[in-house]
Amino acid sequence: MRYGVISDIHANLEALEACLRALEARRVDHVVCLGDVVGYGADPEACSDLVRRACRFTILGNHDAAVAERMDYTFYRLAARRALDGHRKALSEDNLRWLKGLPYIAHQPEASFCHASPVDYTAFKYIFGVEHMEPLVQAFADQPFVTFIGHSHLCKCFYYNEHVAEEILNTRFHLVPGYRYVITVGSVGQPRDHDPRACCGVYDSDSAEFEYVRVPYSISQAAHKIFSAGYLADTFGHRLFLGV
Repeated sequence: MRYGVISDIHANLEALEACLRALEARRVDHVVCLGDVVGYGADPEACSDLVRRACRFTILGNHDAAVAERMDYTFYRLAARRALDGHRKALSEDNLRWLKGLPYIAHQPEASFCHASPVDYTAFKYIFGVEHMEPLVQAFADQPFVTFIGHSHLCKCFYYNEHVAEEILNTRFHLVPGYRYVITVGSVGQPRDHDPRACCGVYDSDSAEFEYVRVPYSISQAAHKIFSAGYLADTFGHRLFLGV
C-alpha cells in the first residue's frame, strides 16, 4: 500500500493542490490528511471541500478543533484567534459538521495516523526532539510499528525501542523491524523548516520506505489572498516566502 500523507494545510489552497498533483504523479493508493485543514490561510472552505474529496480519511487538528468549537483557544495569539473566528464564519454548515466529527487518531493495518503525539493525543502535544519521545519510549510495547503525525510543521522523524529514541536525519529511508517509528510529515500550507516549498510524504508499506516530497507552488498567489482577506494578519502571508 502506498500512502500519500499530508498535514497542516492551513487553508492554503495553492499548496494543497500542488501536493495532491505531486502525490498523484507518485501513484499513491490513498491520500490521508493529519489535520489542521484550517487556520492562518485564506481558503478554509475550498481546502475543506478538496480534502474531503481527495482523502481517504482526515484526522482532527488543533485548529480544526478550535473552529469546530471542540477546544478552548483563548490562549492562542490574537492573530491566530482572529483567523479562526473568521474561518468559522467562512465555512459552510456542512464543513463545520465535518470538522466536528473528525477523529483524533486512526489505526490502519499498515500504520497509525494522528495530528500530534499519539500519547494523550487529545492534548495536542508537540514532538520537536528526542526529549519529547520519552512517553513513547515508556509506552513502546503498546505502540504500532509506525505513526505519522503533523502539528510541528517540521520534518522530524524518530525511531525508538523500550530504552531510547533517536532522530532520523534522512529525507528518504527504510523502516527496520524491531523498532517503532514516529514520522512528522511537515506542513503543506505553512512549512517552518526554512524551506518555503509545500511538504508532504509517501509511505510504501510493502517496502517499508518513507520519503519526503517537497513541492513548489505559487506562494505569491497564496500570500496575496491573505493580504487581501481583511481579517488575516499580514504575517501569515509574509512567512510563506521564508518557510518559517
